[in-house]
Amino acid sequence: MSPDDGHAPAAGTRASFRRPLLVAVVTTAAVTALSYGLPEEYAATGVGFGFLAATWWVVLRHDSAVVAHHGLSLGGLFDPEPLSARRLTREAARALGWAALIALIVFPFFWVGYVMWWKPTLPFSPAPPPRWNEDVLGQLFVIALPEEAFYRGYLQTAFDDAFHKHVKLLGARVGPGLLVSAALFALGHVLTKVDPNRLAVFFPALLFGWLRARTGGIGAPLAFHAMSNLFADYLARSYGFH
Repeated sequence: MSPDDGHAPAAGTRASFRRPLLVAVVTTAAVTALSYGLPEEYAATGVGFGFLAATWWVVLRHDSAVVAHHGLSLGGLFDPEPLSARRLTREAARALGWAALIALIVFPFFWVGYVMWWKPTLPFSPAPPPRWNEDVLGQLFVIALPEEAFYRGYLQTAFDDAFHKHVKLLGARVGPGLLVSAALFALGHVLTKVDPNRLAVFFPALLFGWLRARTGGIGAPLAFHAMSNLFADYLARSYGFH
């Protein structure tokens, strides 16, 4: 098990689904308002801060045991204890390894599906690689980290704690939180930008949630989430969509 493993609920407690549902409703309403109320160039950053603020309130302001239970230790970054470079490096390498493995399996199928769904009229012309400072770091820390912390770290864990029903799926112990958090993730995407196509994020969210359950933390889904967004953007640029 990873040191970030957070499967077992706290001893002597029985969580309720009402609290995470209320947190999801309030947070979704807040980030939706931010997405429309802020200037376009600041909207994504504002939404990210909204998710991080909600996650801090319900998880990160508590002790290290609560943080670890929700898979949010991230190699010690969010623990109150002194940071260990060895632990951080080990956990980062593990998360990147899992994300890269899933990407190698999934991305070829995603490419085929992308072409079948969007039917590009221009031939594939390799676009420049993503920019490290704006694209890669932006996807990691502005998009993937806040969303994974809230949806897979807090919501998935909280709903699993509430329902106490789990099954084994390809080596991961998953519960209803996997489906509920993925559905709320998709709903949030549609509310912040009204486009039915955005409901499709439900399916990669299932993979993000499975990675959360399989690895015990949000590091791997965070990395895979960023990789997925960067790959989708790369395909769009390579086929002349933008």
